[in-house]
Amino acid sequence: MQRRAQRAEQRKQRPSRINRVLAGAAAVPVMLIAAGCSSDSGSGADADAKQASESPAGASASPSPTVEAAAYAKLPEPCSVLSEKTLEELVPEAGKSGKEGNSDDVSVRAGCSWDSLDNNGVKGSQFRWLNVSLLRFESDATRGAGEQRAREYYEKQVADAKAVEGAKNTKTEQVTGTGDQAAAVRYDLKKKEGAFKQQTVVTRVENVVVTVDYNGAGLAGEKSPDSDDLMKAARKAAKEAVAAVTKANGAGTSAAPDSPRSPSKSPSKSPSKSGSSTKSPTKKS
Repeated sequence: MQRRAQRAEQRKQRPSRINRVLAGAAAVPVMLIAAGCSSDSGSGADADAKQASESPAGASASPSPTVEAAAYAKLPEPCSVLSEKTLEELVPEAGKSGKEGNSDDVSVRAGCSWDSLDNNGVKGSQFRWLNVSLLRFESDATRGAGEQRAREYYEKQVADAKAVEGAKNTKTEQVTGTGDQAAAVRYDLKKKEGAFKQQTVVTRVENVVVTVDYNGAGLAGEKSPDSDDLMKAARKAAKEAVAAVTKANGAGTSAAPDSPRSPSKSPSKSPSKSGSSTKSPTKKS
């Protein structure tokens, strides 16, 4: 009787064990499915990341702007732009050599000046001062073409010449036959040394601006020079200086294109006249 009771008890317990085994077996596919879903999700994210990394980084960026290369790539030696004959006419007592202005780069900015004092003793003396400055503009993607930059500086130089403090009888005229653009400004200026007659001729040829300043005065009782004669001489000097620029760059032919300039080298410097300016009239700031 006791054995029968034990076997009956064992038969009652068998279904619960089988149920536990089946339940455990059923849980395995569920875990595998969950793991499979997790693996698929990761593969998709990796694929998206790979596709994004392989896309061109600058696909939407616009191409870098380009500008036309400047025509002239160098400047002539500033103290040699005028002939000996012209110097003899304009500054007869200056000698053959002038005073070259300071410049960090003479291929971009250069200038030369000459002084002449013709002393006639008790009759007084005739003073002349001549300055030639040259400024070349390179083409720059951020600032524009060299020729356009030279146009803007040319206009500024002419405006500055017409706005000298203390100037009297100011007259401006266009000049033909000299460069691509040229203008002449004349005025009278009273200084402690005497009455000066100032002539300024500003010329642009391609991407180079040439400025000629020429003034004269009769000192210690000597009569003042004639403004027309001074202007004629200044215009002659400007024409020679322009010819020297074109000759330095192959007799007017376009020179080799400028090398690209880095932003750090670009006229962060503001263009200004080269050479000595101690004898030139003070301009408005």
